[in-house]
Amino acid sequence: MSYLPTIIAATNEHGAEAEGGILNQFGIEGPFLLSQIISFIVVAYVLYRFAFKPVLATIDERQAKIADGLKYTEEMQAKLAEAEASHKEIIQKATEEAQQIVNDARAVAEDKISKSSQEAVVRAEEIITKAEQQIELDRTKMLSDARSEIARLVVATASKVLSEELSEEDRNRFTESAGAQLVDASN
Repeated sequence: MSYLPTIIAATNEHGAEAEGGILNQFGIEGPFLLSQIISFIVVAYVLYRFAFKPVLATIDERQAKIADGLKYTEEMQAKLAEAEASHKEIIQKATEEAQQIVNDARAVAEDKISKSSQEAVVRAEEIITKAEQQIELDRTKMLSDARSEIARLVVATASKVLSEELSEEDRNRFTESAGAQLVDASN
């Protein structure tokens, strides 16, 4: 242990020489070092003030523009999604309205067809009824004409058979009698 104080004393002497010697060995002198430090600080300040600060401001400005652009993009995407949803809703409503119009048109067409067919049935029945009435009128007129003609023929035949001329009164009586017999026979 007696060696320790001797080693420490030798190290201190050698360290002091080495410090002054190392700076001198590399060619570093205190006043120049101080002027270089001051020059570096001035250059760093000038660079920061006139180069880095505008660059940083430009970077911040661009980052703000990018953030605004991203925000605008998100807003536009939201509006686009909203517009698509609105578009889908409008198309769905239009489809529903078109389907309703088609259904209404079908219902109206079916009603018109039904009414037309009912009107056609009614008109056909009216035509049939009028035809039956006309047939009955024609039949009645034909029977009346036939009775008149038969009565005239009977009177003419009777007058020839009797060979005498009948008076107007006798003819009317015979005509009415023959007509009544024909009516009874036809019923």
